[in-house]
Amino acid sequence: MATIAYFDCPTGIAGDMCLGALVDLGVPLEYLMEQLQGLGMGDEFTLRANPQDHHGQRGIKVVVDLHSDRTHHHRHLPQIRAQIAGAHLPPTVTSQAIQVFETLAIAEGAVHGVAPEAVHFHEVGAVDALVDIVGTCLGLDWLGVEQVYCSALPTGSGTVKAAHGLMPVPVPAVLKLWENRAVPVYDNGLTGELVTPTGAALMVTLAAEFGGVPAMRLQKTGWGAGTKSFALPNFVRVWLGEGESSPPLETVMVLATQIDDASPQAIAYAQSQLLTAGALDVFTQGITMKKNRLGTLITVICPPALTTTCEQILFTETPTLGIRRSLQPRHALNRRLETVNTPYGPVRVKLAHQGEQLLNIQPEYEDCRAIAQAQDLPWQTVHDAALAPWHNAHRPTSPPER
Repeated sequence: MATIAYFDCPTGIAGDMCLGALVDLGVPLEYLMEQLQGLGMGDEFTLRANPQDHHGQRGIKVVVDLHSDRTHHHRHLPQIRAQIAGAHLPPTVTSQAIQVFETLAIAEGAVHGVAPEAVHFHEVGAVDALVDIVGTCLGLDWLGVEQVYCSALPTGSGTVKAAHGLMPVPVPAVLKLWENRAVPVYDNGLTGELVTPTGAALMVTLAAEFGGVPAMRLQKTGWGAGTKSFALPNFVRVWLGEGESSPPLETVMVLATQIDDASPQAIAYAQSQLLTAGALDVFTQGITMKKNRLGTLITVICPPALTTTCEQILFTETPTLGIRRSLQPRHALNRRLETVNTPYGPVRVKLAHQGEQLLNIQPEYEDCRAIAQAQDLPWQTVHDAALAPWHNAHRPTSPPER
């Protein structure tokens, strides 16, 4: 069984509402303050958890009290990434918090036409947003949450005053975040900004799915209060329970572009450069483009943080004029490398696990190639020799004869 958190957002979602609901579920405010000290801003804020009523229903409003105007200075993604990485937080919290900011930077960059690393985070990068995002990841970790789900999100309407001036609701960054995950949205009739960029980025990054309540055995609910008063009680309700375990997901960026005026050598070189830069995979497909011209579709899968680097390689090494972006969830097996001794020398072997179950074994191609070339052996001979120790160790034993 897995611990599940379902974020029910009838009036929208913001970072402080997420944090309030988790505190209402039992996450100690003192624990959050202690962990957040590692961000190096302990003298810039304090946290308060206040009970708050909406239409006779009670929830928790977490307030970030700022101590200085300097907390509103602009921050960029590299600064925020380094700040979180150096905070000595639990590993899962560090990874999730950085990923939330990277997801938000990609959306903001797409809206403003700049690289994610160059985005001025304005109020999103201020102390209160760092507290909301890192604090939410800390709270989920403290509660032992393994899977996050989220309801469909309401759009809101009207305008809101932001760092870039008056903007329509939903603000452009929220729309881009929804677009990148194909988030289901609807109009609940309420006027105002219902979903903030921080709240959207948290759910787009952390939620495995959007929609109805997943099958679970409900154990407890937490209510995170919003600031505004609406016709509906303004709360994010987090349902905490146990459900069937589903595979953990990670987020990857998928880049795609098609070209019809590049030589095969140029495409091969671009593919090599992308893999060297850290792309997880690069593959090409032959296609027919407009006017029946033969072309090539290049697809790159990379960590979101490498989006700008991989795009720059594509723009530099190919004649493409545009690249499509798509953030996608990915289910990846846990992998580790071990070295086995063969009659021809040591070979690294990649082991893929799901939980405790070993599902796949694959010798490293380059190791087998190097030995085969050096000793004038067939590559398949070296490959099979590297697999032999594992097959022997896991060969089923014959039942004793009766």
